[in-house]
Amino acid sequence: MISTNPFYILSDSVAPIFMQIFILLMIALIVIGTVMDMIHKKNVKYFFQNAKKAKQNATKSLTTGERIKVLSKTIVSDIATTSELGAGKRRAAHVMGMYGTILFWISTVVMVFMYTGSSSSTPNIWPILWHAGALLTVLGGCWFWFFLRVDVYSEAQPWYRIIKADLFVLALIATSLFGLIWSYLQSIDLGSRWDDKVFLILYIVSNMILFGGVYWSKFAHMFYKPGAAIQKNLAEADGSRDNLPPEADAPEQFGLGIKREEPKHY
Repeated sequence: MISTNPFYILSDSVAPIFMQIFILLMIALIVIGTVMDMIHKKNVKYFFQNAKKAKQNATKSLTTGERIKVLSKTIVSDIATTSELGAGKRRAAHVMGMYGTILFWISTVVMVFMYTGSSSSTPNIWPILWHAGALLTVLGGCWFWFFLRVDVYSEAQPWYRIIKADLFVLALIATSLFGLIWSYLQSIDLGSRWDDKVFLILYIVSNMILFGGVYWSKFAHMFYKPGAAIQKNLAEADGSRDNLPPEADAPEQFGLGIKREEPKHY
């Protein structure tokens, strides 16, 4: 199972062109949903306005080398390893889900577009990455959903309490989980039984919810967060501090043992 391309087996009953069109439609939904999100929330407009204002408040002009250094550090630390989350469980779950999703999506595109032809032979690495990515996404997503969400961990809310913002993580877990089950059932050849077809339909529907719900979910944050992290670190490097007030000196000490000024009588 783990070294078998599930889309190659599916190509016996579904023409590869339809699978490819489906992926292109999902990409189009991402673009449309993200653009709608930007127009509605106006966060991109605010981002550039804030960056322009910060540039005016900069106390230092960064060289190209300094900018590259800041950018590289941001990619390695803030983006690739989500260091802003600290060194705890939340960061571990996020990294598992993030890299699992990346592996899952990339290997899906590669296998569907390159290895679904009748004469094609899929290198073992791609099905392995697909299954491993799906498993990591399920584990990281479930770890976060059941144990690490702020409203569950800190506010004692029940794990089954669902709000609109949860659409992204739930659809992501469902897509990966249904994909794994479908791949397994398909690989054991159920013959005339419809078990694998049921989970194939669930896999397709969960993908449609995931990518069709970009406007209503937190999907777009994967585009905003890297940009915000880069801008924050550049602002710290050039002294503009992202338009925040300068750091205050140590506060004056008041209370017992402090010599007070003599009262003035007017």
